[in-house]
Amino acid sequence: MEARVQKILAQWGIASRRQAEEMIQRSRVQINGVTAHLGQKLDPEKDQITVDGQPVSAQKRRSLIYLLLNKPPGVVSTCDDPQGRKTVLDLLPPELRRGSGLHPVGRLDAQSTGALILTNDGNLTFGLTHPRHSIPKTYQVIVKGHPPQAVLEMWRQGVVLEGRKTRPAGVNVIGTIAKNSHLEIVLKEGRKRQIRRVAKQLGYPVIKLHRTAIGPIQLKMPNLPLLHEGKYRSLNDAEVRFLQEQIQHLSVKD
Repeated sequence: MEARVQKILAQWGIASRRQAEEMIQRSRVQINGVTAHLGQKLDPEKDQITVDGQPVSAQKRRSLIYLLLNKPPGVVSTCDDPQGRKTVLDLLPPELRRGSGLHPVGRLDAQSTGALILTNDGNLTFGLTHPRHSIPKTYQVIVKGHPPQAVLEMWRQGVVLEGRKTRPAGVNVIGTIAKNSHLEIVLKEGRKRQIRRVAKQLGYPVIKLHRTAIGPIQLKMPNLPLLHEGKYRSLNDAEVRFLQEQIQHLSVKD
């Protein structure tokens, strides 16, 4: 059955869908000896795919890995960085960095900290980063000042960013720290730097942002010690099943 080349590379665990598209655009992928183009379809039963001149196939698919990382500040959520900054992959041991295809699912900006999923399951990554997914993500946020209830309610109902309103969010005051406020925020979308941009627009800029959970996947799990900054753990079977179930309802076209 024919499918687009980037989808096949993701299914085989060679790269995430986005990474596969970049590889194709850089002419690193060939189909039957001819450089592939983005969106090209092929039959994996009949056609031969090579990446950087090396044949790839379903039989060579890597074992799937699912990790939860507690990202420290100053580390970027990418596989490599042109500016030479430390990446989330640099926090992993060499045996996980080399040839595993691991990549972050979504991003936390460099100064934000907390829960970040790493996997080499390209299909899962594509589904979880699709605009229609709605896994709630929980954040502990320190903002400058003390936003009144009217502002908090505006935040909960949605704020217009670049002409498009954000989805309703959970926003609750946990406490105060001197002249600042400690909020717990739950989002069901992941627009770029969303919390920081909304907070600044409302007049209460973010001082610190820490993600504690992705759905039921938490940095502090019952009967387990807290996952400290810079450390990672494997997701358990129930957590992996939860993520896979979240993308089953997505009707994503190839």
